[in-house]
Amino acid sequence: MQRWEPSQSLRPYIRSYLVIENGQEQINRLLPDTTIFMALRFRGGLYQFGRELPALSVAGLQKTARLINYVPDSGNVIVQFETTGAAAFFRLPLHELYGSQVALGDLAGDSWVSQLEEQLSEIMTISGKIALIECFLLERLKAQRDPLVDFSLKKINSTNGLVRIKSLAADLCISQDALEKRFRRVVGSTPKQYTSILRMKTIVETGRKGNSLTELALAAGFFDQAHFNKDFKLFTGQTPTEFFSVPPLW
Repeated sequence: MQRWEPSQSLRPYIRSYLVIENGQEQINRLLPDTTIFMALRFRGGLYQFGRELPALSVAGLQKTARLINYVPDSGNVIVQFETTGAAAFFRLPLHELYGSQVALGDLAGDSWVSQLEEQLSEIMTISGKIALIECFLLERLKAQRDPLVDFSLKKINSTNGLVRIKSLAADLCISQDALEKRFRRVVGSTPKQYTSILRMKTIVETGRKGNSLTELALAAGFFDQAHFNKDFKLFTGQTPTEFFSVPPLW
């Protein structure tokens, strides 16, 4: 796997590009994240639950882990957006993507996507493929920011998701319903869904460093072991013991 940085003009919207090439078949456990991503396959195949995923697709925020099967000699570029970055390129309310992965053509138009797919397979170098993807994104870029959502995210992230949405809305002098509507349109989930993903993501990342899971669960606001185990398995697809016994592929 290689990580590529976006160009200066796209840096506010793109966190990174991940280039994943497999010489042999591999299955990767993909955990939920706090950002939308776009998967662009330039070689081989990609499967989930035995079903081939579209060559070019966009995945919304997820609430549970997914097993992704990379066939031998496959190649993919993953565009990982910043938390509100995808909203600058796609016009639909992004919460409609929550829990799903859809063909890019459904969002960007089939003519654009057919051309992009063909050119991705023809360009031989990774740098050339990244440049092509950036041209596609720049042509669709319509920068827009929502300061209220940006402030909300800053507050939520600073507490690793330990914030009451009702109190957050009150601090912003806005109703909770209005905050949720604006938040889910550009982030792709409700604030509550986002904080839940962030809490578990923090636990997983810190747990991989060898920290006590009991202490992590308490710090994340879990006071019942059964509740924590249930949420952990929903997030990762495994019990804590099963999950931490196998290192991640990437």
